[in-house]
Order: sequence, then C-alpha cells, then structure tokens
Amino acid sequence: MAIGTVRVDPAARRSGRLRFRELLDHERFLGPAFVTPALLLIVLLVAYPFVMALYFALSNAQIGRPSHWVGLQNFIGLWESDSFRQTFQNAFVFTGIAVAIKVVLGITLALILNEHLWFKRMMRGAVLLPWVIPTALSTLGWWWMFNSLYSVVNWSGIALGIMDPPGPNWLGQKYYAMAAVVAVNVWRGLPFFAITILAGLVSIPKELYEAAEADGAAAGARFWNITLPLLKPVLAVVVLFSTIFTFSDFNIVYVLTNGGPINSTHLFATLTRQIGLESGQIGQGAAISLYLFPVLVFVVLVQLRFVRRQAY
Repeated sequence: MAIGTVRVDPAARRSGRLRFRELLDHERFLGPAFVTPALLLIVLLVAYPFVMALYFALSNAQIGRPSHWVGLQNFIGLWESDSFRQTFQNAFVFTGIAVAIKVVLGITLALILNEHLWFKRMMRGAVLLPWVIPTALSTLGWWWMFNSLYSVVNWSGIALGIMDPPGPNWLGQKYYAMAAVVAVNVWRGLPFFAITILAGLVSIPKELYEAAEADGAAAGARFWNITLPLLKPVLAVVVLFSTIFTFSDFNIVYVLTNGGPINSTHLFATLTRQIGLESGQIGQGAAISLYLFPVLVFVVLVQLRFVRRQAY
C-alpha cells in the first residue's frame, strides 16, 4: 500500500516568505526581536542576582541554617563592627586617591601618545598591556615585587639611594599596604583612561589649535582653554566608569593583602567575601555588598547630568 505524500505549493511557500519578510520590515516586530535577548541576559545575570542579594540582605541567612526576615537590622548592625567602619573609610580613600591619580596620569599619557613619535603604534599597544593581562596574574607579579624578602621595589629604591635598607614592608604595614594596592590599581586602570582620552583628543579639530597658536596662545593656554573644555564630556564618562570599577575592585586587594594588615586595605568586595563566604554570614555579606548602591546611584545620576549639560 503506497503512502501518499503532501505536496506544498511553491506559490504558498513564496507567499509565506514574503509575509515573514514583511514582518521583519515592521518596527513592532523587529524591535522586540532584537531587544529580547538583551533583556533576557539582563534579567538572568543582573536582575535576578540583585533581587536575591536584596532578599539575603534583609534576612539573617547563614550557611546550613534556615533564614528569617530581619528587615534593615543587617544594615544598621554593620556600623557596630570596627572592620566595616574601617572598610567604609578605606573604600572612599582608595577610590578617591586612585581615580585622581589616574585622571592626571591618563591625561598626561594621552597627550604624549597624541604627539608625532617614533613607533607610536607600538607604544599604544604597549600601553594596553596592563589592561589586557589577567588581573590575578599581573597582581601576582606585583605581589612578588612588593614581597618583603624579594622586593624589587626596595632593591631599586636602595640602589638609587631613596630608601634605607632593608626598605619598608609594603604588604605588612598599614599605610604602605594601602599605597601598594593603590599603585597596582592605577597601573592597571591607567590604559583605560589614556586610550579613552586619546580618542577624545583625536576628535578635537586641529583648526582650533592653529587659530589659537596664530593668536599667540602658549601651549598651556591652549590646553586650559581648548583641550580641557572639549574633553570634559569624555572625562566625565571615564571617571564615572572608573569610580564604579574602583569601588568594586576585588582581585587586586584579595591577591596582594587579602584585606590586611588589620583590615587596613579591606574593600566592600573583599569584606563581603570574608563575612559572607568564609564566615557563612550570608545576610551580613549581602548587606555589605549592597551598602554603596545608593551612593553609586547618586554619583551616576550627577555625572550623567553633567555629561548631558556638556553635550547640549
């Protein structure tokens, strides 16, 4: 017995394809089709973890124990901890100093790279190396350089007559440890500043500099009256992202000092790991991780408002 086959009319196929193409031409269909994958990623990777962290922060969740709702008790009780108060201070000191240094050095390095130099492309590629190398790997190299027994930094300082032997214990003393983590953060974040600011410098019309030079303006006057005002929108965006990245830094502090000595270099990310994972206090760890959320929202809103003013 033969089994019959269903034949599809070629005209029907063509009409179906035409209808599908017509749907793709409409914004009502094409827009949601493109946006949906991004929304799914945001929901799965950002929204869901944030909601879970908020839930844990409002409870007394601990590893291996049932959790109960405690409201804002975790956020209020953190101020009774000396380590949290020290971490709160460390975060602002670390971020403020690191971002300020990166702004100054980033502008300087961008101005140098914008000049006509030999091997300019090679130099630009070399500047990106600290940003490209994995953070943990590069930080291990810095850990060896700051090590009290094998410190290349101390050896160089003693050889140049800047330090007295045996040199400071960079990772074992309070202020030296903070200086070490700030230095490594600046070294790693400087390429992001330099390359982004360099892109802003390239977009400035050369006719402005030629006109200012024809009017007798010196190099300093051209920088303050032309370069810096036109770089303000770019600087605002770079400082915004750098502030967020620096506040949430984890790898550098964890590899170099693990928050020590005596909590002098703890940041919110490292203290969250210590309290939430190592100590098992998930609720308190989540509260620490969310503590700066309102502050960062305020900083973002202020800087975005500044960028919009500069743009219009």
